[in-house]
Amino acid sequence: MEPTDHLLAEAKRYGYVEADGVWLRPVLSQPARQIGLVKESDDAALRYFAQRFETFRAKVDALLEKMEASENKGSFLMKALHLKEQLLTYDGLGDFTSLHRRLTEAEDAVAVTVARNREKNLATKIGFVQEAETLRDSIEWISASEKVKDLRQGWLKTGPVDKAMTDELERRFQAAIQEFFDRRKAFQSDKKAMTMRVQTRYRDLIQQAEALKNSDQFETTSRQLKQLQQAWREVNGNLPKKQASEFWIKFRAANNHFFERLKAHIAAQQTAGVPGAPATPEVLLARKRALAERAEALMNIPPQEAIHQAKALQAEWKQVGTVRGEESDRIWQRFMVACDKIFELSALEYHLRKRADGEPMPTAPADRARFRADTLRTLLKDDHQELATLRDNLDNLSPSTANDAFRQMLQTKIRSFERKIRTKNDLIALFSQQAQAAS
Repeated sequence: MEPTDHLLAEAKRYGYVEADGVWLRPVLSQPARQIGLVKESDDAALRYFAQRFETFRAKVDALLEKMEASENKGSFLMKALHLKEQLLTYDGLGDFTSLHRRLTEAEDAVAVTVARNREKNLATKIGFVQEAETLRDSIEWISASEKVKDLRQGWLKTGPVDKAMTDELERRFQAAIQEFFDRRKAFQSDKKAMTMRVQTRYRDLIQQAEALKNSDQFETTSRQLKQLQQAWREVNGNLPKKQASEFWIKFRAANNHFFERLKAHIAAQQTAGVPGAPATPEVLLARKRALAERAEALMNIPPQEAIHQAKALQAEWKQVGTVRGEESDRIWQRFMVACDKIFELSALEYHLRKRADGEPMPTAPADRARFRADTLRTLLKDDHQELATLRDNLDNLSPSTANDAFRQMLQTKIRSFERKIRTKNDLIALFSQQAQAAS
């Protein structure tokens, strides 16, 4: 059969000619309707409108093939609906029922896919909302800001959800993020104001120290500088490392200038009398008192630098000379406690740098102080166990004179661990106070 005969047969199956008009038979719940006029002959008119149908069917075939091959079938949905609408008014002769069925099946398949995708999108967006609501209370500003940025990008990339849920999810997500950024902004404002207060306080202490560094009232000025050093420790400011170092160098320089003058003053007093005559007890006490104050001031500098200065002060202490009495004992106790703290702080910092799990140090001053206190409590357990072992060994040691040297060694170690424990407890108390003050 010739193609034209096939078209004619199809045309007569779905249409007819009446009163010089071409009619489409009832289809898709619509009555018969006239779709054109006969111009040359009945058969020619029928073939023409059958060919028009074939052109339309080719458009439907092409669209459905693209939909089948695409992962994003929903992007073709509007075109399919538009063609489905055209079926009702298109002037052609053919199987419009079949085309309508195919387009409806494609529409239904897309609807199922869209519904599934929206369920997945809903689960994803609920997860984003929950994460955002968790982060809104975070104080880890840097890591949380990066996470919020990732959440925003993920939110934008996630497809739509059911319209009934869209507004509520969007409101919760944006509210959680906005609350986080509002808190971060408030924190940054408070931090800036606190930084300015810390800077002002450090500058004031530097000015006071520089005003005293050339004083000849050595006894009074020593006490005043000690008070300034204590005030410096109590500031407990969290400034950038470079700026904090610059402030500390100026403050330390003023203190060192005075104590070097004090040292020279004491030396001058020693040589003021008969050449070779020993220094008076008062002079020796003044020198030792100055060394104790310098040792206490080492708490304000980094442990790695402080430990070298502490060892130098210990060597200098040995050169001062011997003086007896309760005042001398009290100064020695001050000096020893100050040095012990420096050595324990240095050991603590070494331990923190070498800890096996690589846990990052907290950034907030209060959290950092609590972290150091907790670490010292853990180290204390080992010290107590070692002390208990030493005491057991001493108790079980035979009283024979052959063990005198070993007994003395054990007693020395016991005293050393007792000092270590006292020092760690002092540092724990100090860090706990710093944490409370910074909270």
